[in-house]
Amino acid sequence: MLALKEKIRVWGRELGFAAIGFGRGELPDDVAAGLSAWVEAGFHGEMDYMAAHYPLRTDPTALLPGTQSIIGVRMNYTPECVATQEILQQPDRAFISRYALGRDYHKLMRTRLQKLADRIEKEVGPFAYRAFADSAPVMEVELAQRSRLGWRGKHTLLLTREAGSYFFLGELFVSLPIPPDAPDAPAAEFGANHCGSCSACLRACPTGAIVAPYRLDARRCISYLTIELKGAIPLDMRPLLGNRIYGCDDCQLICPWNRFAQLSVEGDFAPRNGLDSASLLELFAWEADEFERRLAGSPVRRIGHERWLRNIAVALGNALAAGAASTVSAAILQGLRERAAHPSALVREHVRWALQQHPEAFNQGA
Repeated sequence: MLALKEKIRVWGRELGFAAIGFGRGELPDDVAAGLSAWVEAGFHGEMDYMAAHYPLRTDPTALLPGTQSIIGVRMNYTPECVATQEILQQPDRAFISRYALGRDYHKLMRTRLQKLADRIEKEVGPFAYRAFADSAPVMEVELAQRSRLGWRGKHTLLLTREAGSYFFLGELFVSLPIPPDAPDAPAAEFGANHCGSCSACLRACPTGAIVAPYRLDARRCISYLTIELKGAIPLDMRPLLGNRIYGCDDCQLICPWNRFAQLSVEGDFAPRNGLDSASLLELFAWEADEFERRLAGSPVRRIGHERWLRNIAVALGNALAAGAASTVSAAILQGLRERAAHPSALVREHVRWALQQHPEAFNQGA
């Protein structure tokens, strides 16, 4: 099995994974207790599946009976694109989290994990396995740090000293008794101290969602508000979103470890449809069929056209409030007016709010 481990690392790198680690097919009781406390505090918001699938998250054998080992992998996703800070500083441009600029990672990661499983099976014969990439009730960060792929940062994401945090995680649950990496290391070495006294991510969060080190209130997180939340974005949160229409990278942008982040070599993660520099109005003009066509194969497509317009309306309102140039402001007002009678009550309400950020236009009956 020790020889097999090294072969798996080689095969994994050949498949494009930046790192491969090995952990036990179990999680300790304190992990389950931590998840329970987080859910009981209501920090999961409308993500009811976090509570409903609790038993599956805390017991790998519930997802794959007979799981003995977990092979963890990570794949860099940062594409070559317009600088993030440059986009965030232009209120009329759309910011989309860097992980979502290209094709959806779920299928790519699972396909590569399947190929890895096929290669292992060719070597050792049939065995039970199951591949995951943010596609099932799996505690990915917890499993990743126990596979020695990194440590949980104070923003709750996985961090590594050699690559920061801009990567996807995946897991291969297997029935093989592969020895875990450094199984006898003390618990502290799972990474809690590698952030030291730094609290930059807590200060940088636009909405104060990181309520304490290693503790996130998802209800305040921009990624939750723009992706997971199905209804209206809370009024007090809207001005804090800025021009972020899908996700948020602020806690990663400020993290010192991301000085070592590496660009992705995967062509599928390259920006599509100019999403790394598109204007808000350009994207707001997409009708439902164009949204579906352009974003086919994109993770952004999962929110649907209605929430897409909801998010952009908020960003356009923030652009007006930021004092966009008169010509830009006029174009934004026109774009919003064209959506004022949208069939969706959700869209109409957010458009009205956006127009209210320009009092002169609102007073004129816009």
